Amino acid sequence: MVKNIAIGTGRRKTAVARVYVREGSGKIVINGKDVKDYFNTEAQVKVVLQPLQVTSNENKYDILINVQGGGLNGQAGACLHGISRALTQIDQDCRTALKANGFLTRDSRMVERKKYGQKGARRRFQFSKR
Repeated sequence: MVKNIAIGTGRRKTAVARVYVREGSGKIVINGKDVKDYFNTEAQVKVVLQPLQVTSNENKYDILINVQGGGLNGQAGACLHGISRALTQIDQDCRTALKANGFLTRDSRMVERKKYGQKGARRRFQFSKR
């Protein structure tokens, strides 16, 4: 039985990531796939790895992530947030570095809802004087 050292929940837009950190060799699995297989672009993979690089924990822990909702960019941001929160549980000294880079702040920007009687969230129907 593998024991989780820390658990973190990360959120961005409508994506939610549950992060489980275990002792290991630096393997990251997202929804049963390797990081590089799950995310399409190299930029998204870099976003996920950022908190580990900042705290220099690249090859210390195995990370298991369950992520759902949103698109791939939102999911990558949610993974970053979740990993950062889990790392602060393990080592309180990491907090300053993660906080300085803004990894512990939840990015609260979401799509604004569509209002009734309008074409979109802010778009109005065309006004006709006559």
